[in-house]
Amino acid sequence: MAAPDPAAVLAVPRPPEAKDAVVVAFDEVSLAFDDNVILDRVSFELRAGRMKIVLGASGAGKSTILRLILGLLKPDSGRIFINGTSIDTLDESELMAIRANRGMVFQEGALFDSLTVRENVGYRLYEETKLPLDEVDARVMEVLGYVGLAEFSERMPSELSGGQRRRVAIARALTSRPAILLYDEPTTGLDPITALTIDDEIMKLRDLEEVSSIIVTHQLRDAFYIATHEAVRRGDAYAFEQATPAKAAETEFLMLRNARIAFEGQASDLRASQDEYLKAFLS
Repeated sequence: MAAPDPAAVLAVPRPPEAKDAVVVAFDEVSLAFDDNVILDRVSFELRAGRMKIVLGASGAGKSTILRLILGLLKPDSGRIFINGTSIDTLDESELMAIRANRGMVFQEGALFDSLTVRENVGYRLYEETKLPLDEVDARVMEVLGYVGLAEFSERMPSELSGGQRRRVAIARALTSRPAILLYDEPTTGLDPITALTIDDEIMKLRDLEEVSSIIVTHQLRDAFYIATHEAVRRGDAYAFEQATPAKAAETEFLMLRNARIAFEGQASDLRASQDEYLKAFLS
């Protein structure tokens, strides 16, 4: 069966995933570069509308997990499933269609310096679909409004603060209505107040838009804030409150150590762990 056209996938709004359907699954995934074992028989699942926060020391394999989900790397063994489709043997054209269902927010934003904010946010839709320009522009302004940057649409990236650039990167990832969002160190290098605004945007997408997400980070303060709070809409405004137990259960931590999963569970369980390595990591 021919792979779907990525442009067609991008152009059509996606129906919501069935609640708690498995959208990402790693099944005994292993990967090594020469003698350096990065992942050793790693297995986990991400369910629709939920979040995994991936922690671990530098070089533990956190960002490698994102590259595997994007199909930029292939495992040495094991299988990776995206919405039930095994991606391990797909060719590049088939992977492009799968990638259309995912959005990526990079650590530094990775914006095009020569394009305006509007052009950056709409780049995929402008370049990869045949949608009418007015429809693309409307979608761009919609997502810029969502992250509070509509009035910055004609500015250049160099005119923005670090936090604003990260919010533009989030808006760009949202334009194609991805079912899965991947964040690679989204708050690294930001001051605490600015980082908090990015955390709030991430929670809005998880709690109000029910976007499934995986966050790779070493910023423990941001990780625990996201895991223990939730976004609520009040009229035209948003509030960020202590999460109810049911809502907190929708976000789990995944701790990597020595290429294996050392912990998987909720924030309360991670904090209560008596494992000496985990206690040292969190101190």
